[in-house]
Amino acid sequence: MTQWIAYTHAGKPGFGQVEGDSVMVYEGEMFAAPRRVGAQLALADISIDLPCRPGKFIALWNNYHAQAAKQNLAIPAEPLYLIKTPNSYCAHERVVASPIGYDGRVVYEGELGIVIGRRCKNATEAEAGQAIFGFTCINDITASDLIHRDASFAQWTRAKCFDGFGAIGPVIATGLDWKSLSVRTIVNGRERQNYPCSDMIFPPEKIVHALSQDMTLEPGDVIACGTSLGVLPMKPGSVVEVHIEGVGTLRNTYGETVTV
Repeated sequence: MTQWIAYTHAGKPGFGQVEGDSVMVYEGEMFAAPRRVGAQLALADISIDLPCRPGKFIALWNNYHAQAAKQNLAIPAEPLYLIKTPNSYCAHERVVASPIGYDGRVVYEGELGIVIGRRCKNATEAEAGQAIFGFTCINDITASDLIHRDASFAQWTRAKCFDGFGAIGPVIATGLDWKSLSVRTIVNGRERQNYPCSDMIFPPEKIVHALSQDMTLEPGDVIACGTSLGVLPMKPGSVVEVHIEGVGTLRNTYGETVTV
């Protein structure tokens, strides 16, 4: 298992592999034969950035059997998904501001994230599996009261795309067996979600296969696999941690409204 991290050090961006309390520095492209340069940095001396810069951040809905059963939802025939916009991307330890002009519920959604490592179009399931570079933690934050506020139009994009509502990180882990993973979400020190990824309706290979029939997936694209039981609202000041063994813990604070 390898953990890839992106960072800023002394004002300069970089990336590398995590080994213990250090980062082994690489150069080139993370998804295209990166080269180790010999230098290393202490984790304590870097600022952790987004592990990649997705051209597309795709998020699934209704992809866990337990959640579908609780909400009395039909099992979908194909992956159901939406797109999160780049302004929503948020790195580890960043503060997520409360939206201006919205005073309804804002919920966390801890999820497993797929990171694409090679260009993928009309892929078979086997090819889709080979296109998966690794996995990361996701907090797919949602202004849930907005979704059905207008009876004529479900506002998924607006509800999911406020600034900072797509937290990703802290690393991309390769060499993991997704079937053995569980997603834990801890809010202010209290566990709120703990569910097995093996409960997915559409596993990663099938998700990538299906999406590649609709659109070309590119290296660095991220796909959030959906969430399961335990989603609840956050209050300003809440510290939310999404933990997946082998990936680590994505930590963000949901903060007060920020005006410009």
